[in-house]
Amino acid sequence: MPSHLYADRPAQPPEPGPVDALISRTRRLRGDVDAVRRDTVVDEDDPRGRWQRALCDLAVHQLDDLGEHLGRLREGLPPVPESSGLPPAAPGTTAEDRQTRVGSAEWNLLMDEVTWSEELFQIFGRPPEAGPLPLDELGSTLFSEDQPLLTAMVTDCLVDGKPIDGEFRIVRDDGRVRTLHMRGEPVLDSDGCTATMWAVLRDVSELRRSQRAVRESQDSLQRRQEIARTEHRLAVELQEAVLPPWRGSLRFPHGSAAAMDVAAHYLPSATGSLIGGDWYDALELPDGRSLLTVGDLTGHGVSAASGMAMMLGALRGMAIAGIEPGPLMGWLNRLLEASVQPALGSALCCSYDPARRVLSWAQAGHPAPLLFRCGRGRALRPPEGVLLGATAGAAYGQAEEQLEPGDVLVLHTDGLAPQGIGFGRPDGTERLLALAPRFLAARSAQDCVRLVTEEFGEGEREDDACVLVARIGG
Repeated sequence: MPSHLYADRPAQPPEPGPVDALISRTRRLRGDVDAVRRDTVVDEDDPRGRWQRALCDLAVHQLDDLGEHLGRLREGLPPVPESSGLPPAAPGTTAEDRQTRVGSAEWNLLMDEVTWSEELFQIFGRPPEAGPLPLDELGSTLFSEDQPLLTAMVTDCLVDGKPIDGEFRIVRDDGRVRTLHMRGEPVLDSDGCTATMWAVLRDVSELRRSQRAVRESQDSLQRRQEIARTEHRLAVELQEAVLPPWRGSLRFPHGSAAAMDVAAHYLPSATGSLIGGDWYDALELPDGRSLLTVGDLTGHGVSAASGMAMMLGALRGMAIAGIEPGPLMGWLNRLLEASVQPALGSALCCSYDPARRVLSWAQAGHPAPLLFRCGRGRALRPPEGVLLGATAGAAYGQAEEQLEPGDVLVLHTDGLAPQGIGFGRPDGTERLLALAPRFLAARSAQDCVRLVTEEFGEGEREDDACVLVARIGG
């Protein structure tokens, strides 16, 4: 606790040189922070941006207060000219707020006199001709819930000689509410009794408003982050529940010499935080044929994952019912049109007949299957088909491809290749086709999937992706 001031030993103002240097440094720092604040782009939908801007505003207010405190230390020196180069205060701060942040008061108990500085009259919104308020009337300007605090501080100061340090709210005559921070000390006479009490009252309304803005924006950011984590967890759980549970390779139809060896893999985005609407599936149908499909719905998160679940469920049901790939795409398009949450999607649907080794397939704005044979690869020529949900009543063509023993089919979603590939760099299809010699040496569909994941890695993609490989038996 600082020592008591005695009436016969008044405090002396500090030397001007060090204080002037501190004021200059504060102004330079204030200007730098203000420049950062002006450059901070605020998007009302971006809680992180609002939080950063609120922090800048708070720093500006605190530096303004520091500059005024240093100015008080330099009392008795010539005032600083208006053209001192101090940047303007933060938006929302009035000229009165900037000029009347700090005021002083002295209550002389022996002479029953009260002295207020001109600034304190302005802080309280009280005309000087009305006179300063004595201690017993000062509480009448406070919020009722803050009055006990002021009474306790003043009593401790006058009776026990304790310094005053507290904060309270006042209501001015014009109805404006201000938050004041009060610091004071008793001045003792030669007998050690309190003769005078002085105090410095600082208007911290703007400072507290800025602090609240920081807290609120930070709380908003934390809530957004918590919501995002929850949605991500739900999307992952929904995706895991809907995508095929099998791992490794599948062979079907069982007992057929032309059975397919099938393997697939889901590749998350580089950050792992973007759960999209990508799907893959392989299914043995009641008529002996096999279904192969991959697809992707626009968007990310729970809505994309739930939309993917709806589309994949409908696709499985219609395939089991015997609907061919072309008409099936038309029904999926109608389903997406009627969806509560409009979206676009691309899809690839293949039906393989092992008896004839014929692949019937249709696509909706999706990369065509890649066929690898004898160490060489090519993309199949796609039939007509636009994105799902893009055109009402769209017609979807269907193509057929004769397959041979040892052929390898690769189906993938467009997130497999990185976006924004530069000139001179092969695109995703070219990179996949370049794997043809290695596919020829692979012993299973699972080995082919492993080659794809090694080629494209786990950290290049901006979006998640799926790859499905089918190897035709002989």
